[in-house]
Amino acid sequence: MTESRGERKRRANGEESRRRILDAAAEVAGERGYEGTSIALVSEKCGLPASSIYWHFKNKDDLIAAVIQRSFDIWADSLALPGDDTDPALERVTALAGQVAKTLLDSPDFLRLGLMLILERRPEEPSARRIYLQVRDIARARIAAVLAALAPDAETDAIDLVTTYAIAGADGLFIAKEIGGGSVDLVPLFELHARALYDALTRLTGGSPATEKL
Repeated sequence: MTESRGERKRRANGEESRRRILDAAAEVAGERGYEGTSIALVSEKCGLPASSIYWHFKNKDDLIAAVIQRSFDIWADSLALPGDDTDPALERVTALAGQVAKTLLDSPDFLRLGLMLILERRPEEPSARRIYLQVRDIARARIAAVLAALAPDAETDAIDLVTTYAIAGADGLFIAKEIGGGSVDLVPLFELHARALYDALTRLTGGSPATEKL
């Protein structure tokens, strides 16, 4: 069935409203955290009535979960090795780290909100926290796949260890950026982290991963 002009306009308006709501929720939650965020504050920030927010999202928790998911989807697209198989592996990994850091600076909401939620323990777990744990598992699998491509002969335990180290280091660097603000440049820090990961993988596998090529 062909969509009419009126239907297309309503759909476009709905998508624009959803984007405005998510942008406002990300800003409010970034300033106030999960507990300090409310539908009323998001409504005030985006200029849309609460009824419009509830039309898109069933409650605050559902809204924050959507903010995390949207931010992660943007960030996850950067998890692809640049260049081609003729380029040195270390250069490709360093370039990947740089582009991941740049994307994280542009879309930090999933990590900022996720780290807030991950340390909390509640009788009833927010769905936003569950979403963050799910996307974190996806990120872990993608990072492990990159490392396995670098070192195809590496034992699974070695890949798991370096993957854990990679994620922990990225978390720490992001927190350092949040604390230090403009005094902390995340891109060179991520590039340095990539070199440390490459070195760790080299030591664990007893030689240069993939003979310096992918």
